[in-house]
Amino acid sequence: MPELPEVESIRLTLAKNTLGKKILDAEVFWPPAAVSLPGMEFGELVKDRTIDFINRRGKYLLINLSGDITLIVHFRMTGRLIYYLGKQPVDKHTHVVLHLDEGELHYSDIRKFGRMQLVPTKKASEISFLAKLGPEPLDEAFAFDKLGQQLAGKKCTIKAALLDQRVIAGLGNIYADEALFRAGIYPGRKTDSLKVSEIILLCNSIQDVLNEGIKAKGTSFRDYRDAEGNKGMFQEKLMVYGRAGQECKGCGGILAKEKIAGRTTVYCPNCQK
Repeated sequence: MPELPEVESIRLTLAKNTLGKKILDAEVFWPPAAVSLPGMEFGELVKDRTIDFINRRGKYLLINLSGDITLIVHFRMTGRLIYYLGKQPVDKHTHVVLHLDEGELHYSDIRKFGRMQLVPTKKASEISFLAKLGPEPLDEAFAFDKLGQQLAGKKCTIKAALLDQRVIAGLGNIYADEALFRAGIYPGRKTDSLKVSEIILLCNSIQDVLNEGIKAKGTSFRDYRDAEGNKGMFQEKLMVYGRAGQECKGCGGILAKEKIAGRTTVYCPNCQK
């Protein structure tokens, strides 16, 4: 599933290619993927609207269209949103095509879990799945004290807390494991056991790994591509995620794997006490 760096990379490449362009028409090949306003047809609602602004909230992409309509895209496991300059044939996994005055936007999803949803722009932040999101870890206002407040009172492992989108928005399994490694914190530790110095280190590690992920245009193992169809490169810099049984790049020990918070978690027993 695309995490914050992947969705941000999609946002940046999509903005580069589509800002200011008008949607001339829309084709919906699998209706459940295109959620419209009650009583209104998706294609008719987006037709003749201009792409004014593209934002991100956690793992969600928010495309603001003219006339106060926002298209929210949640990619789930295998969703892709690719811009093509010329006409592009659709395949069996293409669910929605937006025909622009210059180029096309294709939304595809092999596993069919993702959605494109239209909402009034003024009410977008009130949509339940956006309203419950925690703070953005890359906002200027986010610092160790904010992270400490979000973790306060939690009775779970630090890995579970970081995966909870109500605690912090945008982190998933990849970047949670990587941030915890950099902070030297064992993922199975209880949140209330963390010292202030460790929360400071963890906050810095989260922000560093996310920024590096964005700079590398995300992590691509299988499905993820940015809006230009390119793979990310952060997989080449991973320290622990997906490397169970291999040597730790920090100490040379063997990386361990266990189930924590219901997710496969990789860590270094030496570096993360």
